[in-house]
Amino acid sequence: MKSITIKGSQRESVGKKATKALRNAGQVPCVLYGGDKPVHFSALETEFTHLVYTPNAHTVVIELDNGEKLHAVLQDIQFHPVTDNILHIDFYQLFEDKEISMNIPVRLVGNSRGVKNGGVLRRNNRRLRVKALPANLPDFIEIDITPLKIGDNVQVGELPTDGYRFLHTDNTVVCQIKTARTAIVDEVDEDEELLEGEEGAEGAETPAAEGAEAPAEAKAEE
Repeated sequence: MKSITIKGSQRESVGKKATKALRNAGQVPCVLYGGDKPVHFSALETEFTHLVYTPNAHTVVIELDNGEKLHAVLQDIQFHPVTDNILHIDFYQLFEDKEISMNIPVRLVGNSRGVKNGGVLRRNNRRLRVKALPANLPDFIEIDITPLKIGDNVQVGELPTDGYRFLHTDNTVVCQIKTARTAIVDEVDEDEELLEGEEGAEGAETPAAEGAEAPAEAKAEE
């Protein structure tokens, strides 16, 4: 998984006055949990642009002013109810030998057969929660929806895993093709259509063969 580097400054004072002063200076107070003790630090709000305002998932490398580098994932974020400015962020520290749970975005690829026939694609889960070692966390979960017909769906139990596991039941629906008023009935598979075409071609050749043999038999009788 891709990482984003955030440069911050460790803070000693964590009171309300100090926190307010940080926000007035364009800084975001943060706390890193998961280690031996919580690490309090702050960083400019602009440092979080590519981490917060994106549909992608990332891990974080926090570079503190004392030279320390800490690997983490975003755990919780608070926004101002009016201005939408970031008020506070909680991170969780990563360790190479310790599994972590994280929401991973779902990426759909291909053109669904059902959608081409007028069906509607419904995305039931745009993100799926997985658990894995940090090195095995995927950037996204890709699903090819090309073969889906009207009424079909994709469930978590059908998805392959590579070094991670899903924290959902197997019958959790990720996406589905719903019918619509303008939908075309799609009851025949492409394989069946090909089979019917081959049978029709064989049937068309039979009369021609019989017709070709008739003149030869007539000449023999004469």
